[in-house]
Amino acid sequence: MGDYSKTREAFYSQIEGYWADLYGEEYSLYDLFMITKEEVHKIRESTNRIGHIFYKTAFLLRTVDDETLLALGFPRETLPYIRVKSLSVESVIARLDLIGTGQTYKCMEINSDTPTFIKELHHVNGLVCEAFNQHNPNAGFEEQLALAVEKAVIESLEYLGDHLDAPHVVFTAHGDNVEDANTAAYLRSLLPFPSSFVPLDQLQIIRHEGLFDEEGRQIHVLYRQTFPVENFIEDEDEKGNPIGLWLLELIEQKKLAVVNPPSAFLLQSKAVQAIIWALHEEGSPYFTEEEHQWIEEHFLPTYLEPDRFHESRTKYVMKPAFGREGDTVKIFEGNGTLAAEDSHNSYAHYLPVYQQYVELPTAGFQTEKGERQGSYMFGSFLIGGKAGAIGIRIGSPITDNLSYFLPVGITKSV
Repeated sequence: MGDYSKTREAFYSQIEGYWADLYGEEYSLYDLFMITKEEVHKIRESTNRIGHIFYKTAFLLRTVDDETLLALGFPRETLPYIRVKSLSVESVIARLDLIGTGQTYKCMEINSDTPTFIKELHHVNGLVCEAFNQHNPNAGFEEQLALAVEKAVIESLEYLGDHLDAPHVVFTAHGDNVEDANTAAYLRSLLPFPSSFVPLDQLQIIRHEGLFDEEGRQIHVLYRQTFPVENFIEDEDEKGNPIGLWLLELIEQKKLAVVNPPSAFLLQSKAVQAIIWALHEEGSPYFTEEEHQWIEEHFLPTYLEPDRFHESRTKYVMKPAFGREGDTVKIFEGNGTLAAEDSHNSYAHYLPVYQQYVELPTAGFQTEKGERQGSYMFGSFLIGGKAGAIGIRIGSPITDNLSYFLPVGITKSV
C-alpha cells in the first residue's frame, strides 16, 4: 500500500489549512466514488424538496406554545431565542444526511445549526476530481457558499440596525480543534470584507452590554459555525456565571447577531421530523398535496415513542433529539431487541426520537490499510435554502466521527 499512501500524502499536503487525517487516522480518502449526472440531479431535487418541508415547518413551530416546544426536547432556556427570526433564511449552511434507496433519497436528519463537511465538499472535492481528471459535481458551489456567507453577515448587521460605523465581524471556534478552527478560517476566507478569528475561550461577555474580543472591542456579528447552541446554555465562566445564557440574552436584545441564526437551532431537534411525519399521517392541510407526496417519498416514519414499530415488527433507530456523529444512536429489531449501538453515550439526557431503520448501501474503497467495504450516506448541503455541494461519508453502519470522507466525481458520458 506504499504507493497509495505516498500519493495521498503528496496530494493532501499541498492543501493549506486542511485536516486530511483526524484523531491520528486517515480521514480524507484519495479515491473517487463515481455517480451519473442524473443521480446528482436526483440528489439535488430531493434536497430542495426536503429543505422546503423543513423550512415551512419552522414557520409553524415559531407559532406554537412553550409546552409544545418543551415536548419536542428544546431546553426551556432556549425558547425565547428560537423564536427570533433574524435572517431571511432559516439556516445559512445546513446539511442533510441522505440514504439512497434505489429509486429515491430518504432524509435521515438535517444538521441545520452547526454542520461540518463544508470545506471538504465545497473545496477539496474539486481538487480530487481535478487530480483524477474527472468532472466535479460541486463545480460552482463554492461561489454559492461565499455569496451566502456574505449575505448572512450583511443581513445580520441590518438586523442590528444601521447605526454601526465600523462593524466588527468575528469567526469563532475551539482554537485547539483542527477541524473546527480550519472550518471557521475557510468560511472567513470567503468573506470579501474585514473580519477576525477569535477562539471561543478568548471571547468576553458583559451581561446586557455586549460580547467583546480579547482586546475589549465589541463584536457585532459572531459566526459560530461549529459551536452548538445546546452547548451555549451549559457554558459557565470560572465564577459560575451562566455566560452562555447571557449570550442568548444579547441576541434577543439585538446587541449581537449570530450565524447560523437562532432559527437554525429550531430545526436542529430531530423531534421536528416526528412533527412533520405526524402532520403527514393525519393528512394535515398545512401541507399541500404535492408537499405530502414529497414527505411520503423523502421522509422516514419518525415518532416520539417506539410503539408503532413494535406493533408492526419494524426495525428502528433510537436517536437523541440533539446529538452528533452517531453518538448515543441505537438500532433495534422490531421486537425491541438491541441490534447495534454506538459506543458513546454523550447525548443520553436528551429526548429520544424513534425512526424507521433503512439499511445504508455499501461500497468498496481504497485506504492506507488496503481495500475496505463500508456503509455510506450522502451529505447534501442546503446553502441559503438551496441545494448545494454533495459528498460521501463511508465507514460503519452508524456513521460516526471515524467515518471517512470519500470524494465524488461524475461519470463521463460514453
